[in-house]
Amino acid sequence: MRIPRPRSLAGQLFAMQVVLVAAIVAGCALFAYFTDRSQAEEAARLQSKAAAAGAAHSPSVVAAARSADPSPRLQPYAEALRKDAGVDFVVIMAPDGTRWTHPEPGQIGKTYLGHIGPALTGKIYSETYEGVLGVSVRTVVPVYDRGRITALVSAGITIQEISQQARKQVTALVWVAGAALALGGIGTYVINARLRRHTHGMNAAELSHLHDYHEAALHAVREGLLMLDGRRRIALVNDGARELLGLGDDSVGRPAAELGLPAPLTGALLAAEPRVDEVHLTADRVIVVNTSPVVGGEQRGTMVTLRDHTELQALSGELDSERGFTQALRSQAHEAANRLHTVVSLIELGRADDAVDFATAELELAQALTDRVVGAVGEPVLAALLLGKAAQANERGVELVLAEDSRIDDRVLPPSLPARDLVTILGNLIDNAVDAASESAAGRQPVDGSVRPLRARVTVTARADDDELLLKVADTGRGIAPADADEVFRRGWSTHGAGRGLGLALVRQAANRGGGTVVLAEGPDGGAEFTVRLPLHTAKVRP
Repeated sequence: MRIPRPRSLAGQLFAMQVVLVAAIVAGCALFAYFTDRSQAEEAARLQSKAAAAGAAHSPSVVAAARSADPSPRLQPYAEALRKDAGVDFVVIMAPDGTRWTHPEPGQIGKTYLGHIGPALTGKIYSETYEGVLGVSVRTVVPVYDRGRITALVSAGITIQEISQQARKQVTALVWVAGAALALGGIGTYVINARLRRHTHGMNAAELSHLHDYHEAALHAVREGLLMLDGRRRIALVNDGARELLGLGDDSVGRPAAELGLPAPLTGALLAAEPRVDEVHLTADRVIVVNTSPVVGGEQRGTMVTLRDHTELQALSGELDSERGFTQALRSQAHEAANRLHTVVSLIELGRADDAVDFATAELELAQALTDRVVGAVGEPVLAALLLGKAAQANERGVELVLAEDSRIDDRVLPPSLPARDLVTILGNLIDNAVDAASESAAGRQPVDGSVRPLRARVTVTARADDDELLLKVADTGRGIAPADADEVFRRGWSTHGAGRGLGLALVRQAANRGGGTVVLAEGPDGGAEFTVRLPLHTAKVRP
């Protein structure tokens, strides 16, 4: 047996509102009916009082009451007054209650039905009483003649007449109430139809479950989720987005342009067109941004997803370095094979001394660089990085030189300065320097004006002293224009075309993370010189 689905929230509200409107209209109608009935009875009382009082003060009535047979003179007068006053009866009677007039002539001479005691004491008395014509609202007024009550006048309107007037008013009220109910129902239907569209026909329980699922999913997802409304204000943000963008608890409702994010990232969030897998940098993270407009007839906002790419970018950099080292080792193995063949050939030719000189000369050059790096740089990660980069540079025809004043003892670097950040900084600076030096070596000439080509060279300074780590990389390339000194650190700036320009941005980010600085200047050989300064004892890794 299929269990019927609960009525949608819009349907429940519609039914509730219709019942409420109907109850209000019915209550107002009943209140108006009883109010009108009461007002009609009061109006009948006042009308009967006016008619009876008018007759009681009439000289003709006073004069007729003195005669022996007042009926012939008073009956025509009473009927005329009844019609003119709009009442159902006017009865003029003797003080003992004997009728002198009546709308039904057969009742003349009979006793009046009703209370006349108060009138005999001189009071104007009104009551509701059942008489010959039925239940009526009547008023009895005494007739005075020289200070003595000589007759009584009673005028009244039947309840049937009052009810008929009330029914006419109720009929009009019913039409008004029906119109009000119809208008209320139409208005309620229109409002609930709109609500049904917005709630997609779901009932209250489904909406509650949807909200619970929404909250659970929002806070369970590690990736950052951000929703901007049509005015580019934060409408929704999860814990992951707060962490990746460094947002506080008061970020909801703030404009995206006022979050203090880097300009490229802010531009991506505010862009009207979708963004797909764009890499952006914050102060201490690399994030991948995807944006998608939320539309439904009109633009309602933007959905933004954020993925932390920091660790992956660092691993990617290390992988690139490993690939470079592998290629360098492959090239060195090939060169070693050529040198070994040369040595063997010299021995076969009987020139053993030349073979020894050739072999030891190559060995001395490689060993000299190794001894220089190992002796000056006690930090194993940096020493290994410099040796690997030196081999890569040599394969590209670039000489990597370690400055004479370089000195970093082992265990000098604090734990707050991760080796991964140092690899990011020094590795990217050396890679850029080798690229610049190798590309411009053929077109550069020595300063002394000779025609011999200038040797492409990268000079690295690595020194730890006075509570500060100094990393300086200078090249013999073409240098960087002063106008581009700040732009080089922006994500996407590169002289190698699209898809590049992330290395220097990562260098500045790693330096900022360690509480240091990066400065660009012109090197001694005319190329670029990057200087990174990192505090050794105050460096703090930002979360």
